[in-house]
Amino acid sequence: MKKFTFRILWLDNNVAIAIDHSIGQKISPLTSYFFWPRNDAWEQLKVELDSKPWISEDDKIDLLNKATEIINFWQEKGRNRTLTEAQEKFPEFIFTGSS
Repeated sequence: MKKFTFRILWLDNNVAIAIDHSIGQKISPLTSYFFWPRNDAWEQLKVELDSKPWISEDDKIDLLNKATEIINFWQEKGRNRTLTEAQEKFPEFIFTGSS
């Protein structure tokens, strides 16, 4: 069973998004970190996912939609929200960063 999870760096001036891939107990990085708003993290993630033909279109859409949610949450509230609040909003993701 394929599973994907996000690693998020929650920073004061940026949010960075990376995706990990897990099969059973084994977890490996699928992408490097992409930073928003320093770069267009969503577009970079899309290009990275498109370069992996073994990922289904449905999974790609789901991952990009989740990335959009994270970016929007950070953009709207991130500068005024703590790392803990972000973790509460997205409990399925792995967070690190400043709080």
